This record gives sequence, structure tokens and C-alpha cells, in this order.
Amino acid sequence: MAGGLEDVIAAETVLSDVDGLAGRLVIRGMPLEAIAGSWRYEDVLHLLFEGFFDALPAPTEFTAALAAARAEVFTALTPFDPTLADLPNYDGMRALMARLPDGTDLASALRLVAAPGVIVPALIRMTEGKSPVAPTPGLTHAADILAMLADAAANAERVAALDTYLVTVADHGLNASTFTARVVASTQAGLASSVVAALGALKGPLHGGAPGPVLDMLDAVGSVENAAPWIAGELARGQRLMGFGHRIYRVRDPRADALSRAIDRLRSTGNADVTRMSLALKVESIALEALKRHKPDRPLATNVEFYTALLLEALGFPRDTFTSVFAIGRTGGWIAHAREQATTGKLIRPKSSYVGPTPLAA
Repeated sequence: MAGGLEDVIAAETVLSDVDGLAGRLVIRGMPLEAIAGSWRYEDVLHLLFEGFFDALPAPTEFTAALAAARAEVFTALTPFDPTLADLPNYDGMRALMARLPDGTDLASALRLVAAPGVIVPALIRMTEGKSPVAPTPGLTHAADILAMLADAAANAERVAALDTYLVTVADHGLNASTFTARVVASTQAGLASSVVAALGALKGPLHGGAPGPVLDMLDAVGSVENAAPWIAGELARGQRLMGFGHRIYRVRDPRADALSRAIDRLRSTGNADVTRMSLALKVESIALEALKRHKPDRPLATNVEFYTALLLEALGFPRDTFTSVFAIGRTGGWIAHAREQATTGKLIRPKSSYVGPTPLAA
């Protein structure tokens, strides 16, 4: 039996296809490279939701529907519990998400998608001693998140960068959190139950908690001159280099390419720290060469976490909130999978193989 259900087919889905050998991610028939950088998050969300909800608004109306949901969530959760600012951002977000109604209709889905986009900036500001900022009518999801974070309108380049990130992480096959969402949905529980359960799975460092340490690595390297000896020392001690390698992809992670292009645009338009980016690119180059020498039989390419850390830092998100921002994008995918499971699947009930002691006869 494969450990961790490796290579076990547990569901049929129309939502996403991950080809680790070819380095390809397809979202409902659309290659990632065709949509990341040109589609807004609302566009990919509409694509994921299509066929799973009655009376789905036309794409041109979908942005307004999600904006209305953000306003509804902000009103419902205001005033925000001040004790939540003392918790890690992710824990506070999860607690507030659990307060949402557990329906299965489109209104419930939109509230759940809207909620982390409202909650995460609010809790960041509360932790900094500032007041939460209400959503702004008429903005896209990415633009409103950045406005609620900074209490100021974001420029087009920064909005496009966040949109690219949210599109890139919206769905990614049957990963641990998505499988969790489908298991819960298979019991005919509501969408909030599926999403909160998925949040629990995403919190684990083996799934959603790796981007922040990429910045810790860059801080430890400190300078371009120190990159080569620092990396050599870490590998000699058997330490993992954060932001390289992936369980599924055996070539370069296509999401890393999408985010790399977004970062290049931020850097070229003065929206990112040039010194920080130069260090990161040097570390990436040296690390890839060192990993080839150190582990020649194991393909270890740059993964999505490396560029996620750089992009989210440039957009002003604290590193301890990166997993929360990941959840902002992935919630839409969880909901689509939950609806697919509830409408086309059945109760997920795998068997286990007992390996405990044999009972003694009386």
C-alpha cells in the first residue's frame, strides 16, 4: 500500500490537472501560463464555480457580487474581536471564518471567498494598533484587499501582482487541504464546514507554511558575497534550502514562472526593493547549481514558495501571514471541489489495514 495515499486515485475532477513530470498546471482546461498575469481572480473563480451553482452571475457581474459579499462580511464581523489580534493571524482568521453560515448556495460561497480577503488585512492592521478598513465598493478582490491593508488605493502594477498570485494558487489538484474539503463535503456538510476543515489542513508546515522561511533564508545570507558559502554550509550540514523542490513537480514549478514574471514587473516599475530582489535572484542561481552537485539524482527546481515570499513581501504582507494570504486564493478552489464532490460524488470512506496486536482468545 502506498504511504500517504501516493498515486491513489480518490476522485474524478474537471477542476484542475497537475502534471508533475511535464511541469504543467491546467485550471479547467486553461493552462496556467495562459491566465496567470492576464486574468483577475474573479475570472478564475467564475470558471471554477461554473456548473456548480444555480444562477451564477455573468462574468461581467461577478466582480460586483463578490464586492457585495466583502461588504456583507465586514458588516457582519464588525466590531472585530480585539482579542483575535493577540493570536497568530491564521488562527484569528480561522476563528472568524467559523462564524459564517454553513450553507451550500452561491451566497454562502461568495461570503466564504470574500471573508479571508476582509479578515486578513483587518487582523494585520489590528496587530499594528490600527483600525480595520472597510471594503470599497467597485473594486476588484485584489485591489480591495490591498486597499484594506494599506488604507490607500494600490496602483495597477501591485493589483496585477496580487491577482497573479491569487490566480496561481486558486487550485492545485487533490492536495491535502483540498482532499480534506472534499471529505467533509462528501458527508453533505455545508461549505463553511468544508472550508474551515481545509484551513486546518493548510496550516501544517508541510502544506501551507513554507514561504515565510524563504525570507528567513535571505536574511541569513545577508549579501550577494555571502550567498555561495552560506548555501554550501547549509548543504554540508544536511539542511534543506527553502523554496526548492516539490513533491509533485520533477521540473520547474509552473507557478514559480508565473510569479517570477509578476515580480519582474514589480521590480521594473519601482514597486519592489531592487536590492532584495537582486539578492534573491543570486541566491536562486547559486542554490540551483549547488543542488545539482549535491543531489545529482534528485531534480530540485525552484518552487512556488520562493517567489511567493518575494511577491507577498513586496506587497506589504508580513511574513507570518503568508499562509493566510495563500488561503485567500485557495478558498475558491476548496469551494469548487466541495461542490463537485457533493453533487457528483459519494461519501468518502476508505479502508485501513490493521497492523496492531492480534487479540488473544479468552
